[in-house]
Amino acid sequence: MDLDAGLTDRRRQTRSSIYRNIYYAKGFCSRQSLARELGLSLPTVYQNLSELMAAGLVRDSGEQQSTGGRKASGLSIVPDARVAVGISVTEHRLRLAAADLLLNELAYQEVDIPPIVRFADMGGLLSRVLEDFLDQFSIDRARLLGVGIALPAVMSPDSRYITAAPTLRLKDTSLEGLASSIPYPTYVENDATSGGHAELFVREGNRNMAYLSLENGVGGAILFGGAPYVGDNRRSGEFGHMCVEPGGLRCTCGSLGCLEAYCSPRRVRSTFGVTLEAFFSKLERHGARYEEYEALWDNMLRHLAIGINNIHMALDCDVVLGGVLSEFLAPYLPRLREYVAGINPFDTDGEYVHLSTLRRHTVPLGVALHFVTDFLEQI
Repeated sequence: MDLDAGLTDRRRQTRSSIYRNIYYAKGFCSRQSLARELGLSLPTVYQNLSELMAAGLVRDSGEQQSTGGRKASGLSIVPDARVAVGISVTEHRLRLAAADLLLNELAYQEVDIPPIVRFADMGGLLSRVLEDFLDQFSIDRARLLGVGIALPAVMSPDSRYITAAPTLRLKDTSLEGLASSIPYPTYVENDATSGGHAELFVREGNRNMAYLSLENGVGGAILFGGAPYVGDNRRSGEFGHMCVEPGGLRCTCGSLGCLEAYCSPRRVRSTFGVTLEAFFSKLERHGARYEEYEALWDNMLRHLAIGINNIHMALDCDVVLGGVLSEFLAPYLPRLREYVAGINPFDTDGEYVHLSTLRRHTVPLGVALHFVTDFLEQI
């Protein structure tokens, strides 16, 4: 059903207000409450709901609430009426996630890829992997809003080229052709920025937040009052390249002592040649033969604490840790908070440090979220 056929701007705005009111409702939502909260007549509400239901976007929730007389029937959106897909690109792997309109994960897959030799070949690879993903999980292409692509890269303000992507070994590279093989609407964004957007969405608040993404490339996002701060050159939140150890370990960006050089999962693999899963499994055994593991991990936590403290001192807000490494941080969060509190002259408990809700899946869900928010703005 074409919802926009023959609609005036006023009718479209009314329908949009009704849909978004149902979408964001915190409690019971009924036809009567819609009329009351939006200042509309019941016939207007019924007419618009009829159209939204015919389009498969809204349904009766089955809930009923007494209003003193006849019980009112509840309403809810149909979450899987539309689907968005996000693809997180890393140097060795693609992570794909499909989400409904509430950002509930419908499907997830990780696909190992060979090292990127020519970035021009990435577009075709993404297209093939995407189509296989849609087929494997029986995702209805007719409901697909679009495909977001998240890159571990600093991009130009006009999003036309990559200015720097150390983990992908790219610099001043055009994005032209990246999405040309994908026959759906596409959107390209920095991976950490995408993760920050997803985290803020699931936390449901117009709050101030710094998101620190602990992937092979360490990055982040800054959100003030629920809105992103991108900076003058679209380089805000590049927390991974703040110096936490002058003259220290060399980073992929070429500098010495960056947070990324100390707290990236890459450091574990390059030091011991093991996966994160194996590293933490051995770390938990606390045996004498794994003292080197504990020494490295404690060093990573102490440098992570320096980075977190720097972020908090500059921005004075909660710091949320996401990305692959955050999956293993829960048992060590008290120690990390203790280290943070020990170097902060104002806060004594480090309670402003939190772990991501979505962990490993934050980035692909976050870049898919672009199409969900775009849908809500245009419905």
